[in-house]
Amino acid sequence: MRLADVAVRAGVSEATVSRVLNDKPGVSQATRDKIRSVLDVLGYDDRFLPAPAAGLVGIVVPELTNPVFPALSLVVQTHLARAGYTPVVCSLVPGGVHEADFVRVLLQQKASGVVFLSGVHANTDADARPYEDLLRRGMPAVFVNGWMDGVDAPFVSTDDAAAVEQAVAHLVGLGHERVGLAMGPPRYVPSIRKTAAFHDAVRRHLAGVVRPGEVDSLVVHTQFRLEGGEAAARALLDRGATGIVCGSDLMALGAVRAVRARGLSVPRDVSVVGCDDGPLLDFTDPPLTTVHQDVEAVGTAAARALLQEVRGEGAVRGELLVRPRLVVRGSTAAPAGAPAAAPAGTPAQVARPRRARRPG
Repeated sequence: MRLADVAVRAGVSEATVSRVLNDKPGVSQATRDKIRSVLDVLGYDDRFLPAPAAGLVGIVVPELTNPVFPALSLVVQTHLARAGYTPVVCSLVPGGVHEADFVRVLLQQKASGVVFLSGVHANTDADARPYEDLLRRGMPAVFVNGWMDGVDAPFVSTDDAAAVEQAVAHLVGLGHERVGLAMGPPRYVPSIRKTAAFHDAVRRHLAGVVRPGEVDSLVVHTQFRLEGGEAAARALLDRGATGIVCGSDLMALGAVRAVRARGLSVPRDVSVVGCDDGPLLDFTDPPLTTVHQDVEAVGTAAARALLQEVRGEGAVRGELLVRPRLVVRGSTAAPAGAPAAAPAGTPAQVARPRRARRPG
């Protein structure tokens, strides 16, 4: 079969047929459909035709320095690309392009949808109206690791409460009676949920040891960064903490540095637990005990929900919580001079749907 035969049947030029066969731009969809019909009539096996591009999909991330964000983004990209979409990562930088600017460009480019990874939607001080407007304009969206009232879209999050419960139970099981929490800014949903879970866990596991009025003094809010963890750990060490639960792995590495700056050792004098379980934590000094965020499950659920929205199938509303699991390495041990109790059990990693609610 020659290009000329197809061109004559379809009433187009040979160059146009070639563009369609090689999936090149510059040909209307109606013309593409006509050429494909002619190919079918002439017996051309269109399984060898390139799949038509399904469109752009934006993946908005707050930064790429925290290893969990590139990892989550990669999972989402992989699923979207396999479905024929072209994922575009939009990374925010201080003093640079804002989330609203990326959204504006995606709308101008008629993107098929957008996934927000730990974006402005996780900030309880933020205005929900831009998201509501985005959805009203017909742009499918999925939100990861955060929650906003009034936003009618799928949400997928790691179960922050379960993460902190497992970390505190682990430290108490080792014999620690003075456990502190190094957490990011209190305006973010993950911070709110983890802080509330910490209060519950301390009351439950250290009842009679830590007075209810003392729990607030064992929580320090800084930034989800190495320097933030270092500053929070210094304050918690001043308050007698022998075990520190951190809101991220970067904060945990900062906490280790603060402990060593005091001439103390991790884990002999102070135990440190991170959160997220980014790559290479087996190779830190010491290897970091952390709560593993199931990036594969979270990213896969987010991508599937967006594809359902794009295809008009309607993904389930509310919030899907993915349960994390504790990974014990070398940064936790029994406190000096205290015998270790039996370690707390680690629940299996599961995903479970949950109706969304704003944390109180």
